[in-house]
Amino acid sequence: MSGFDKVVSSYSEAMEGLQDGMTIIAGGFGLCGIPEGLIAQIKTMGTRNLTVVSNNCGVDDFGLGILLEDKQISKMVSSYVGENALFEQQLLSGELEVELTPQGTLAEKMRAGGAGIPAFYTATGYGTPVGEGKETKVFDGRPYILEESIRGDFAIVRAWKADKYGNCIYRHTAQNFNPMAATAGKITVVEAEEIVEPGELEPSQIHTPGIYVNRVIQGSFEKRIERRVVAKEA
Repeated sequence: MSGFDKVVSSYSEAMEGLQDGMTIIAGGFGLCGIPEGLIAQIKTMGTRNLTVVSNNCGVDDFGLGILLEDKQISKMVSSYVGENALFEQQLLSGELEVELTPQGTLAEKMRAGGAGIPAFYTATGYGTPVGEGKETKVFDGRPYILEESIRGDFAIVRAWKADKYGNCIYRHTAQNFNPMAATAGKITVVEAEEIVEPGELEPSQIHTPGIYVNRVIQGSFEKRIERRVVAKEA
């Protein structure tokens, strides 16, 4: 085995080092492109008081939503939470702290964190509750608010294909947040639909270079549909 080989054989090894109180950045968009097995492993570990940064929090019984069942998440940084009744219940009861963040701002917080940029200015959210208490500056006559970037203790992402060195390709909608999340973790774990040998991926098609990735595990995915919509019969 090469010293560059990042493949691990078990989910416990994949999430080794996760502790109470840590911050996890999770890829995925709705239920598309989520690292199902890694989320299940966090559930099994029972790790608590977690801050989770993700576009959304799954649904009641799937995705990140399963971590709400035993109140493992204490704070959620998200842009969309409309599909999870348990999330709403814990938010309204004060059991779950929620930092709602505009979707593009959330993506840039991850990207900037991975690029070593501590903060950036954006016009999004100015004059709304999102901008309250944040530094403001005017550029070309337009006001902007200062947003801090995000780094996580762990980043968990899902790849369509990954090689043993950690180079990753994402597919379709899974490209929305996984590439940014992958760069923003101190430890980045990739759950892949398929693991291939180094050299099998076309270099120009790689979305996440292996330099960002610490561990790779072969996953098995349910690929549940969040909201099924079918056409009426003619």
